[in-house]
Amino acid sequence: MQSVDRTLQVLQSDLCEVLLTDIQIQDRVRQLGQQISTDYQDSEPYLVVILNGAFLFVADLVRYIDLPVELGFMAVSSYGDSTRSTGTVRIVKDLQKDILGREVLIVEDIVDTGLTLTYLRGMLSGRQPRTLRTVSLLSKPACRQVQVPIEYCGFEIPDKFVVGYGLDFMQRYRNLPCIGVMDPTKAAAQENHT
Repeated sequence: MQSVDRTLQVLQSDLCEVLLTDIQIQDRVRQLGQQISTDYQDSEPYLVVILNGAFLFVADLVRYIDLPVELGFMAVSSYGDSTRSTGTVRIVKDLQKDILGREVLIVEDIVDTGLTLTYLRGMLSGRQPRTLRTVSLLSKPACRQVQVPIEYCGFEIPDKFVVGYGLDFMQRYRNLPCIGVMDPTKAAAQENHT
């Protein structure tokens, strides 16, 4: 346990600010799960989890949903190893199951430009689910290039590059229990090092 604590301390030292503590995150995820349970009380929602960033969020979220749920996983890429979205969406892994007539919830870690979510909603809508809604842990309204609905939003955050609780920079920091702002000088050093 000591080595885990030391690793998290090293990773957290690369942050310039903690935006959301683990307690704040868990409290809000519980509220989202309760709201989804109420809204879908007579159905069995199909959660489309967008990998890799949303895996921690959905693991906690489903524990607070008091209904039978089914999970499907998609992987998309729009960031690469950068701190800004490229605007080009690439499907890396698609769903393995048909969503025709299902109550579908897209589970995202963060919505910033809105381009990825708009693309996903359009693609999934074409598969004719009964309903299609989005739950996102984070939203950055200041970055929006396309207005897209987020029916269940955890937190609105400023236009800063964040890591932790599933969100990464160059595949690191996902295991931080908090969400923090990446120190720009450390991010630049890591980008230049690769």
